Amino acid sequence: MATWTRTLAVSAGATALVVTGNVASHLLAAEPAADPAAVAADDALTADLDALLANPRLDGGQASVVVRDAATGETLYEHDGDQRLMPASNEKLLTSAVALDVLGPDHTFATTVATTAGRTGPVLRGDLYLHGTGDPTLLAADYAELATQLADDGVRVVSGRVLADDTWFDDQRLGNDWAWDDEPYYYAAPVSALTVAPDTDYDAGTVIVNVDPSASAGADAVVTLTPDTDAVTIVNEATTGTATDVSVEREHGSDRIVVSGTVAAGGSGASEWASVEEPTDYAADVFVKALAAAGVRVTGGTGRGVTPSGATVVAEHESMPLSELLVPFLKLSNNGHAEVLIKAMGREVSGAGTWAAGLAVLRAELPGYGVDTATVANRDGSGLSRRNLVPAAELADLLVAAQDRPWFDFWHEALPIAGVSDRMVGGTLRSRMAGTPAAGNVHAKTGSLTGASSLSGYVDDADGRRLVFSVVLNDYLSGKPSDLEDAIAVRLATHTEDGAAAATRTRIPAVDLPDDVECSWVKAC
Repeated sequence: MATWTRTLAVSAGATALVVTGNVASHLLAAEPAADPAAVAADDALTADLDALLANPRLDGGQASVVVRDAATGETLYEHDGDQRLMPASNEKLLTSAVALDVLGPDHTFATTVATTAGRTGPVLRGDLYLHGTGDPTLLAADYAELATQLADDGVRVVSGRVLADDTWFDDQRLGNDWAWDDEPYYYAAPVSALTVAPDTDYDAGTVIVNVDPSASAGADAVVTLTPDTDAVTIVNEATTGTATDVSVEREHGSDRIVVSGTVAAGGSGASEWASVEEPTDYAADVFVKALAAAGVRVTGGTGRGVTPSGATVVAEHESMPLSELLVPFLKLSNNGHAEVLIKAMGREVSGAGTWAAGLAVLRAELPGYGVDTATVANRDGSGLSRRNLVPAAELADLLVAAQDRPWFDFWHEALPIAGVSDRMVGGTLRSRMAGTPAAGNVHAKTGSLTGASSLSGYVDDADGRRLVFSVVLNDYLSGKPSDLEDAIAVRLATHTEDGAAAATRTRIPAVDLPDDVECSWVKAC
């Protein structure tokens, strides 16, 4: 039997074909002649992308870049596509896609209030169990609605305790390899099956610390919390002054939040998000306050407990479906949502709401997208761990395969869209690529860690052909090279098989953010 090898080597658009064996003439005869215009266009694309990656800011760093035809999977450009790099929040592409398959777009999170106690008129003679299944979207208003259900049933006194049941997940609050100095900040909030989000960004496990001026200069600033809670202790060292420069930071391993600095007299004040130490206790506290506001008095305080088998559900709340949660999750790059989905997948498949069980599900499902898990390391669902490693080629594989999933259309729309100012449309790309052919066109996931940046998604070129691209940059010492990622995306938006048009250059300004800062870290997007 005749043997043959076919080797493609691409460098600056040149292609070498080596064929050996008796079938060589048949193979050569069977391959159609390349379209000269298309070859010229590909050469121009290669030259332009190579030039962008030759930027001195990437000297000594690493870049893994892949561009493919979305319909055929054909690779149009590749630079170290198999190089394993930290994907940062591009890890969320893997997590969200697999969660849609495993949990389903209609998946919701239920929160219930149950009891085994009897009633004597308006008095519930025993404990209430507040049971969560991981809902990251529960607001103080939702706990108020649960309390109202109880009050509407005629309950006015609970002669026992409110026992928080967070056993749907384990009690490991922080993800694998997360940095200790990220702990106070909302993007590294602890994960629990029972928690509270302070607003409709749904940063579960956080509070908003509001710092307002007092009536007179030099006096203490006025500090309040949204929502109101006793789950954290405020240490107020802030004063009223002539300018606003406020620091809000939770002490390591503590529920103490220290507020310092100054807030301008007569000004509008400042608000900062801070993580809480224990989200389960936070949820119980917010619920008890909601009961009091609804006219229901709890005599026994709060504690922890496991909902007894056969307990009667007296109030319940169901979250939005996963298909809707994708919008704040992906648009705003919400780390907590990713980790909840990892634990929820573990609970769904193996009955264990743990990172280990959920990541095992993730890795079992990824080959269905053509992702080679032997080349990938997954340590969490959000990308906050610096031990996640994913080559751009594997991200591109997932992006190509996802198009065949029944949920693709709303997943695609949930990705940030370049240059669209609406926060829940443009998301982390709302201030990037505006006024270029990529604006309103590029749907892509951003990612940022110190020394790691990524952008992967979809773009339609000038011919209307959809392209898949993945850009992962690591180990640079400059500021965050978002402008290089954007320039690549804009160049793809102008790509055409007309070689002359393909040579058009589009220049875009650098992103105006401090070094290595993702806009989602500082609530700037």
